[in-house]
Amino acid sequence: MSASDPNTVITRFAPSPTGHLHIGGARTALLCWAYAQRAQKEGRNGRFLLRIEDTDQTRSSESSTQGILKDLAWLGIDWADGPTVEHNNKTIGGDERGVGPYYQSQRLDLYNEHINKLIESDHAYPAFETPEELEAKRKVAIEAKTGYKYDRSALDIPREERMQRMAAGEPHVVRLKMPDSPITVHDQILGDVTVGPDEFDDFIIRKRDGFPTYHLAVVVDDALMGVTHVLRGQEHLINTPRHIAIQQSLGFDSPTYAHMPLIFNPDGSKMSKRDKDKTAKRAVKEAKLESSPIEGLSDADFAKWLKDKTRQLPSDQLIALAGMLGVHLPEIDVEDFRRAGYLPEALNNYLALLGWNPKSKNDDGTDVERFDMDYLASHYGFEGMGKGQAKFDRVKLLSFNADAIAQLSDEDFASRWRDWASSYDPALCERFNANDMLMLAPAVKTRCKTLADGRDVIGFAFVQDDAIEFDGKALHKALLKGEAKGLEMLKRFKDELATIDPFTPENIEQAVKDFCEKHEVGMGKVAQPIRVAVTGGPVSPPLGQTLAIIGKHAVIARIARCIEVADAGGAAKE
Repeated sequence: MSASDPNTVITRFAPSPTGHLHIGGARTALLCWAYAQRAQKEGRNGRFLLRIEDTDQTRSSESSTQGILKDLAWLGIDWADGPTVEHNNKTIGGDERGVGPYYQSQRLDLYNEHINKLIESDHAYPAFETPEELEAKRKVAIEAKTGYKYDRSALDIPREERMQRMAAGEPHVVRLKMPDSPITVHDQILGDVTVGPDEFDDFIIRKRDGFPTYHLAVVVDDALMGVTHVLRGQEHLINTPRHIAIQQSLGFDSPTYAHMPLIFNPDGSKMSKRDKDKTAKRAVKEAKLESSPIEGLSDADFAKWLKDKTRQLPSDQLIALAGMLGVHLPEIDVEDFRRAGYLPEALNNYLALLGWNPKSKNDDGTDVERFDMDYLASHYGFEGMGKGQAKFDRVKLLSFNADAIAQLSDEDFASRWRDWASSYDPALCERFNANDMLMLAPAVKTRCKTLADGRDVIGFAFVQDDAIEFDGKALHKALLKGEAKGLEMLKRFKDELATIDPFTPENIEQAVKDFCEKHEVGMGKVAQPIRVAVTGGPVSPPLGQTLAIIGKHAVIARIARCIEVADAGGAAKE
């Protein structure tokens, strides 16, 4: 069975709040959003909802939930129904249709109501085996080299006795009685997938702690919230026959399913959150660290982490460790890409192409690859989805991001750069105010592939005046080569600096121009010695901006020090 109203398209994204939002989850949310948006653009009832699957009480956290909401909002993915979050002076989410709450932990009564229906109709039953008894049966199956399946021994207990024991509060789980006939998943990407009855046992739908399993909760929620289309990764395909069995047992329609290709690293390995941990472990071993360099991480726990492949450090400790070792951790979560300085529009553009081909052409006949959210919302459909795995190419993503940055206005770049820095590089905001960053935008923007690259472009501004390290070749070429005219020009210009007021890029550029005309020398004979003196090297943003952001006092101090070094012979000549 399937939902029958072609004019209604309701999709959902239902993350578990056990950590940061994985980039694969972001792609799922993006394409669910786009499919609903397309329906809306076509005049149908298109809605995208967000639901928090927090029934795993030991791993779920409110901080993870808020992080996921903020990451989705940052990406520009909004939801009509779901938990609310404030973003850019706008409230996202709500319960206009009255189908909430949107936290599964707040819907236990609904789940129990449907579990009781399943028990009463003999589609489910309580089972009283202890975990130890089940483990013993598994060991027997392993030793016999046969796959373990629950043997339905609970059904040997008379039904009336089972009900009495359950009512008396005896510890138990509830299992769904799987049908004895095949189940076919009608998938919009993979085609029909049929699974025989021998491939599943009677799986648990309510745990011993009284909480429903994912399988039961997701089916009940999708039905009661009116979800018509379920788009998710192919790793969930194994679960779909179970969900259809529950739907059939409760008399629910089955939504339309579309299982999308998984995202892999270029080497064919699955793109996993463990990738960051593996990279950090490898770096620690190469550095031969034997004790913990991280505050709050004891030497004993540090040693356990190094030895145990399954043990992972929290994200903040991994980031701190990577910073100490000068190691780049692979971006896996949306937060990683935000920290690395990617723009949401570039990330969305690239994510949409992981498994989907727009099947559209540009005017020059090439395939469409660069597009915005409006294009995606107007064109996304199952017909362009592939079946094979998608490879995550970070080089290509970086190219997308560099192009997106280049297309920003100076004002937009400065605003985004400052927003990024306020979260990930507060020292940058302390050093430069909003006007400074706007002044720097034209020069910095053209040299950035990510927002994080901005600090590298102006890194010289963070060095203490007496700690500038001069590039020996640049110093020799600009100040000492030939008749040492560069050094002479630098000494003369130093005396002119005090007269430049206000110390703005325009006034500085004019002062240099006037100085060159007065001494009848080319701009390079003056500008390059100054640049080397104040930055230590031959490359920087335009000279006026470079000097203005350093400040008059610092420029004078740096030039004085450079003159001392040059008079002392500078660096070794080539």
